[in-house]
Order: sequence, then C-alpha cells, then structure tokens
Amino acid sequence: MKGRGVSDFRSDTVTHPTAAMREAMATAPLGDDVFGDDPTVRELEVYAAELFGKERAIYLPSGTMANQVAARVHTRRGNEVILEAGSHTFFFEQGGLAALSGLQARPLTGERGRIPLEDLEAAIRTENEHFPVTSLIVLENTHNMAGGTILPLDYLQGVKELALRHGLKFHLDGARICNAEAATGIRLADWAATADTVSCCLSKGLSAPIGTVLVGDDDVIREARRVRKLFGGGMRQVGVIAAAGLVALRDMRARLVEDHRRAKVLAEGLNAKPGLAAEEPETNLVYVDTPKGKASAVAARFAEEKVLCIPIGPSRVRFVTHNDVDDDDVRRALSVALSEGDLTS
Repeated sequence: MKGRGVSDFRSDTVTHPTAAMREAMATAPLGDDVFGDDPTVRELEVYAAELFGKERAIYLPSGTMANQVAARVHTRRGNEVILEAGSHTFFFEQGGLAALSGLQARPLTGERGRIPLEDLEAAIRTENEHFPVTSLIVLENTHNMAGGTILPLDYLQGVKELALRHGLKFHLDGARICNAEAATGIRLADWAATADTVSCCLSKGLSAPIGTVLVGDDDVIREARRVRKLFGGGMRQVGVIAAAGLVALRDMRARLVEDHRRAKVLAEGLNAKPGLAAEEPETNLVYVDTPKGKASAVAARFAEEKVLCIPIGPSRVRFVTHNDVDDDDVRRALSVALSEGDLTS
C-alpha cells in the first residue's frame, strides 16, 4: 500500500510518475514541439521508433487521439473501418471515427479479442458503388474488454497478410502492448512488424503521467503530425512530460511481470469467494463475474474498505494491477473479499 490509505485497482491509468520520472521532468531540455525543436520530444520519438522497428514516431496526448489520428491518415472520408466490437476504438472513443473523419465502423465480434480471419475477410466490401470502401482494420493488443488478453503474434501476422492481399491498412491499438511483450518475451519490434501503425500508451502500466507514441513509416507519421495539429494535439514545451515517457519506455517495461504475477494471485484468491468468478488473467487485468446485477454493489462494498475497483456492466467488476499497488494491496483486497458476509448486501 506504500503508505497510502487506498488500494486503487480501478485502472493502471491511476499510476503516479516515479521519482526518476519527476527528476527527468524537472531537468528536461525544452523547445517548441509544434516547431519541431523540443529536444526531449525528439529523443523520445527517435527512441520509440527504434524500439518498435519503425521509421518514425510521434508523441501525442492520449491513446484515443493516437487511434483517431491513425484512422484518419489511413483512410478517406466515407471509407469503412473493420474492428472488433469490444475494442477501445469502437467502444470507448465516442464514435470518433464518424465524428472526426467521416468513417463508417464495421464492428465484428471476436473471441478473446480476435476476429477469426475468415470473418475478417468476409467483411471486406467488394467493389460495388452501393458499398463504402473498406480501407482499414483496427485491432487491440492487449485487449481490454476481453480481459487483458494477448492477440498471438501468428494471428496478427495472418491479419497483416490478409490486409496486404486486399490492399488494406492495419492499425494496432497497442495501448498495453508492453504488457504483451512482458508476458511473452516477444520484442516490441516483432509485434509492430505486423501493422502499418502501432500506438503505445505511456501512462498506463508504464506510469508516465500522460502521453502515447504512434509509430509507423516516415510518410505516415509526417501526415500524422498534420492531423495531430488539426485535432488540437499540437503541444509546445511538452518535453517536460515527454521526459517521463522516456523513463517509462526505458526503465518500466521489465517490471510489468510483477503486475502480471499479482493479477494471478488476486484472481486465484477472489475465486475462493462463493459468488465471485475471476477469469484467469493473461496480463494485469482481472475481470470478475458477480451475481446477476450486483457489480455496483460489490464495488461499493470493496470501496467501503478503501479498495477501489470498477463495475464493467451490471454483473462484472474489474481490478487492474499496476506499479502503485503492491503485495499488501492484493492481500487487502483478498481480505475484504474473503471476509464473512455477502459482498452484495
């Protein structure tokens, strides 16, 4: 619990910057990033591009903006985007594809975040003046709503081959792609090689206070800079927070295995409580089924004991492990769960 009164499992976005990040932020050399002369941002973008094996990177305020910028640069107005029905881009971005870029979303139901390749291929529009033109596939790795599941590398390679065969672009929402790296040992460059663009959130498990990097080929990222400005994402002396992003990518990826370990301990313990059924986590997200319609009541009962989780629908709650919860926080959550009495009362 690290001296705090609350064990906050709501999300890995609640992480605070580390001491090393705060020091880097305080001493970062600065410039004006819209003019392209913030040296700290440039260092972050060069490092991210090299890490992901792409030609170039751009620093953006959020993962949502990164996904929407990627969609804009890969498409034309009126095109159709195929994505998984529970993906962040479809589920949590306020219809941004339509609102910002005039795009039609084609959501398909996947299994654990994976749309079967035959379903993907069947959804691609044939040449017909009545149909929108399919131009982009968007997938999410790891997949939040599917329980932090990892889309396997060979599956993503299959998506890449399908996209190439049909002349489509492929964007990978890699908000938690570093969790996939930590869980599998597969390099970020290998994940990124499957897609035209990949986003990576720095403010989730990596603990930076803000920011996402988007990586891709030089011409794509050059256009992404224009779209970022259009969407209001042009920033000035932003090296003051990009410095934390550098620490995040360099120093925080290796420790994600600790979050995964704690998530497994938490899930196993929660399953010992009658009425709760936790899915076995692949990474740092623990989804728990509660009695029908009781998710809010269960979350409220945990909150009474200063353990925070969030309802995901009427009968599920979510716990997320991260750098700002430790083994004591997990024990505290399990103590609440396994105490006598009904969690839903």
